[in-house]
Amino acid sequence: MKRKNVILIHALYWFYIINQLLFPLYVGRPEDTGMVETGYLKDILISLLLNVISFYAVYFSFPRIIALKNKMLITFSLIVTIIIIIGIRLPIYWCFWKYIANMPGIEMKLEWFWVWNELRMVIITGIYAILIRFMINMFETQKLRDELINQRQASELALLKSQVNPHFLFNTLNNIYSLVYNKSKEAPQAVMKFSSIMRYVLYDTRHKNVLLEKEIEYLKSYIELQRLRFKKPGLVSINISGNTHGITIAPMLLIPFVENAFKHCSKNHQPSITIRLNVGNHLIRFEVSNFTEENRQTTDEQFNGIGLPNIKRRLELIYKDKYNLEIKQEDNQYKVKLLIEQ
Repeated sequence: MKRKNVILIHALYWFYIINQLLFPLYVGRPEDTGMVETGYLKDILISLLLNVISFYAVYFSFPRIIALKNKMLITFSLIVTIIIIIGIRLPIYWCFWKYIANMPGIEMKLEWFWVWNELRMVIITGIYAILIRFMINMFETQKLRDELINQRQASELALLKSQVNPHFLFNTLNNIYSLVYNKSKEAPQAVMKFSSIMRYVLYDTRHKNVLLEKEIEYLKSYIELQRLRFKKPGLVSINISGNTHGITIAPMLLIPFVENAFKHCSKNHQPSITIRLNVGNHLIRFEVSNFTEENRQTTDEQFNGIGLPNIKRRLELIYKDKYNLEIKQEDNQYKVKLLIEQ
């Protein structure tokens, strides 16, 4: 917990205590305390001073006492602490009334009710100190737990991203290699597309989010590379609608679905792969469908080299309750529908 928040909690506690002490004065009946007004104010002053001593003595010693772990030792330490605090409070209380408040000597005789009253105040103040200490520790523990969760999720997300990038790059390099090996005239164009893709992968994916327009440009470059490889211009149909300006998305979030479509698509349909992306009503709708070979099932294990569970985990880490992913196979068509709330 931040230092200013801890100070605020302590300030609010003492504000409450002072108001409790001054309550008879607020209602105009200080005589109910058995003292005249000046004596009442002096009593408030010394009570507040002694309670501050008791409160912070318990507040700072309690964590060390609890750390002892042995129950007998803890009990003994608490009793010794209470005795020491009372031993400090009584002389201060007596000296205050004798030398500062000038109380008559006949009223300054030390009696047992003084000790019991001090014991009562030490216990009450100590309970408040322990409760506040526990409350602050609870907030600090929760904050630490949240930080650890965030760090773990960030590490897990970084690991998932590190799995996505190499897999995609290896696939793309293999495609370019095929073009060069076959001495295709499209090889130089493929290299240029690959250069554009590399810039995106190496620089833009460092950020938590990228502009959706850049992600779309990246998908189009990848699709063009695949078209050059398959030499079937009508293999893919892509439709983008809605206002994408200013919309952001996690980088390389959509490419695994497109990769998977190319990996398992049938070459006998035109188009075999249909890609739709629509932006509107604070939603990104992304749909990919592809025809598969007859009697061929696209299982989760075949879903791209990084695996469907990893894709789902990445979505869960980034968007949590703000996404919906549907994947189904109907006859010889594989369909993916992803909705992301903005």
